[in-house]
Amino acid sequence: MSEIRPPVPPFDAESAARKARAAEDAWNTRDPQRVALAYTPDSWWRNRSEFFSGREAIVAFLTRKWERELEYRLIKEVWAFHGNRIAARFAYEWHDDSGQWFRSHGNEQWEFTDSGLMRRREASINDVPIAAADRKFHWPQGPRPADHPGLSNLGL
Repeated sequence: MSEIRPPVPPFDAESAARKARAAEDAWNTRDPQRVALAYTPDSWWRNRSEFFSGREAIVAFLTRKWERELEYRLIKEVWAFHGNRIAARFAYEWHDDSGQWFRSHGNEQWEFTDSGLMRRREASINDVPIAAADRKFHWPQGPRPADHPGLSNLGL
């Protein structure tokens, strides 16, 4: 039997926003195994200049990512949607092992199966060094609290 990951396409504004928030919450756990379950077993990714496919590759990629990007906190926002596709923009803050903080800004294109699993993810991302005092994402490690502002409300 096929895995079902609601909400499923076709997306409307409300279901696309729920899908993006579910992705954000999962990524903020920094649990590669949990995150990988939202993707098809053969999901295809482009992340910056890396290209790979499959859940095992996703887990390996995210493990490397979160070993390097410390105290990671992410916010996603839907940009557009149609049928089984969602375009999202995002920003996340993190620091490296020297203590330098960054805000990474990006855009993602997502394509979903009828069961709501993501089969394709393409991400373009730019990192901007910031001072610790310029951070905007202040919540305990884990999913963003419901009352924390989103990207638009933060002026990002």
